[in-house]
Amino acid sequence: MAVTSRTFRSGNSDAVRLPKEISFGPGVEVEIERKGDVVTLTPKRPSVREMLAKLDALPKPTSIGKRPPFIAPLRKGL
Repeated sequence: MAVTSRTFRSGNSDAVRLPKEISFGPGVEVEIERKGDVVTLTPKRPSVREMLAKLDALPKPTSIGKRPPFIAPLRKGL
């Protein structure tokens, strides 16, 4: 989908409004990369350290379930 918009000044920075059809939504942190005349916006992915911190913050299970033992089927020739 291609849409157009115009740049404008916001303080000492250039800015652009993203039309509703292509917006990321409010509060989404984005990474901006420029290669020549092409500017690419992508949602910022959390680092491995941030993901591990979020996993550590999850509540610990009160108990751990046990699986029944796995019995491999007998196969000829193996």
